[in-house]
Amino acid sequence: MRVYISIDMEGVAGIATMDQVVRGGHGYPRAQQLMTGEANAAIEGAFAGGATEVTINDSHGTMDNLIHEDLDQRARVVFGSPKVDCMAEGIDKDHDVALFIGYHAAAGGPGVIAHTYSSLFNEVRVNGTPVSEADVNALQAAAVGVPVALLTGDDVICADIATSLPGIHTVTVKEAHGYNAADSVSPTESRRLIHDAAKRAVEGAGELALASVPEIIEVEIDMPNIPSAELAQMIPTSERTAIRTIKLTARSPREAVNFITACYQFAAASLRGMLPLINR
Repeated sequence: MRVYISIDMEGVAGIATMDQVVRGGHGYPRAQQLMTGEANAAIEGAFAGGATEVTINDSHGTMDNLIHEDLDQRARVVFGSPKVDCMAEGIDKDHDVALFIGYHAAAGGPGVIAHTYSSLFNEVRVNGTPVSEADVNALQAAAVGVPVALLTGDDVICADIATSLPGIHTVTVKEAHGYNAADSVSPTESRRLIHDAAKRAVEGAGELALASVPEIIEVEIDMPNIPSAELAQMIPTSERTAIRTIKLTARSPREAVNFITACYQFAAASLRGMLPLINR
């Protein structure tokens, strides 16, 4: 039983502010500890549920947030960026089940630090429907035959994913009271809940259905400004459908994620005043 875990930070108990989730913030070191604690809870729960091997992918920001020396030594860690498969890096057909820990709601809606891959995007849509990172990562997992059994995070993402992935286990570790405000359980309680849910999810992995991967994956991104949309329009086969909206029809979930990642880089560069350097 090989288990794959993708862990983000914004959906971890005790985390709600930008000071916590951005490297260099005063709250970031404590957030690393909280994230590592929930990672261990999921790893330990997975082994208790029958896992023989666990791989965990650090999926937040620069993707090197977990405190490795404090992690359960039985797990292998994928970390660093950029990665071709981003938050689903390392998942393959030999995994039996995937767990998404510390996830957050989609851009354009409510939820603690709600965004989709970048806080700079106003919204990301797949085939016309707004999506979260969990939705897209579930497509990546399904493309290699791996079902997603568990998601943990705030009440908004847990409700959303229960609709898009019927039968998935969810753990609500906090309730959103705003973009940077939450009513959270204690870290000790969140870890207990995640451990128990991971155990149940792995035990019942054989009963799960895969997410449906559409034949056509049309990705639309509402960019933060006009210059970033102009740059993204230069991506081969992309199309600018509105003043700040860029679209691409992807041939696979990986291609969809690669497009999103490239658009994020253009958006970030435009806001850093890097456009003159890019055009040289």
